[in-house]
Amino acid sequence: MAGLDELIAEWAQHGSVVTVLIVATLLGLRHATDPDHMVAVATLVAAGERRSAARLGAFWGVGHGIALVLCGLPIVLYDTYLPATVERAAEIAIAATIVFLAVRLVVRRRSPAAARSPRSPFSAVAIGLVHGAAGSAGLGVLLLAALPSHAVAVVALFVLALSTAVSMTALTVGLSATLLARGRAYPYATYAMGAFGVVFGLWYAAAV
Repeated sequence: MAGLDELIAEWAQHGSVVTVLIVATLLGLRHATDPDHMVAVATLVAAGERRSAARLGAFWGVGHGIALVLCGLPIVLYDTYLPATVERAAEIAIAATIVFLAVRLVVRRRSPAAARSPRSPFSAVAIGLVHGAAGSAGLGVLLLAALPSHAVAVVALFVLALSTAVSMTALTVGLSATLLARGRAYPYATYAMGAFGVVFGLWYAAAV
């Protein structure tokens, strides 16, 4: 997906402010389709209920947007980056989160009591914070940091965060409509997604 981000960002290098904001919106909308987001969102949705999907997606997007802005402002304004060790720790945290969600999905399927436990929106915010602090969103921030105007870059960063939140909400709703039948996921799909989530999370950690 990095090549697509770079292609989109090329439109902004010599364009107007409106063009830059459109590019930031497109980068945010595309960002939700990254594999780590897709896997994590799928397991999060399948562990819940269809009627709560939009809320979970919105809170996920809010957490992601907050982390993206907090981590992106120093890069855009001062060209200051997180230490490599911190970035690596954030990536490992993403991998651990994906594995945790996958395991929790299977546990909720096997345990009726766990399946009936309430889904706190704060957990979705926390997961969004983890993903926003690392991952491929950093590429979009770097592309915005290359803009000649700091003011435009800051506005574009907020637009990027907002459009990412919107796209994550839409993605969550779409996945819930696909994965959930009669309000909940089919058992065989639950176990398959849980196994794939664990494998993907371990692969993600090994690739850091």
